[in-house]
Amino acid sequence: MGPLKTKLQSIAYMLLDPFVKVLMKLGITPNMITFFGFFLNIISTGVLIYGAEVGDRNDHRYLGYAGLIILLGGAMDMVDGRLARLGGTAHPFGALYDSVLDRYSELVMFFGFCYYTVTQDYLLTSIFCFIAMIGSIMVSYTRARAEGLGVNASVGLMQRPERVVLVSGSALLTHLISLKIGGDYEYDIAALSMPLFESISVFSWPIFFLAISANVTALRRLYYAKEKLGA
Repeated sequence: MGPLKTKLQSIAYMLLDPFVKVLMKLGITPNMITFFGFFLNIISTGVLIYGAEVGDRNDHRYLGYAGLIILLGGAMDMVDGRLARLGGTAHPFGALYDSVLDRYSELVMFFGFCYYTVTQDYLLTSIFCFIAMIGSIMVSYTRARAEGLGVNASVGLMQRPERVVLVSGSALLTHLISLKIGGDYEYDIAALSMPLFESISVFSWPIFFLAISANVTALRRLYYAKEKLGA
């Protein structure tokens, strides 16, 4: 973990600790918070499905709503871990439960975005979402499998916190930009058969970056494990 990330994490914990202490007094357990984070991702997917069915193609508010809910769900990842440490309730099963629900959360989240983009005829973006989903799951799987062989392969970009921030932030920003320039905004170049930039690009480009970087990270972890295992 880099010094900047460590510093930001320390600041986040400082702000979070009073809230966590309130949860402890209320008898809220880390597993409850983990499930709540998963439930929020289900809600975000429901918002995307609803928006895909009833919303206009150029109305990106449902992306924004989903992005905000996903961001809140991602914050639960910090809360449950901090709650377990401060409350002295950390347990191996809790770590397993958290990891399993995190994977389910990501799959549910990406399903929502795939459904939304396919339904709204954003074909390329839907493909990027699917590839990003594959990469995100493989980043986690490669690390877990390497750890099972005694190798700590937590190297590379696009770990879960970065993925959550990138996806939720770009979805929320798409809504805000669309409000400013219009959801149907396009910048065309005559030589191209598709717009160079349109409002949905605020979401599409980060998802394309995630699709590439997550899969690169998974492969980098595989290579790192290969070197450590002397293969």
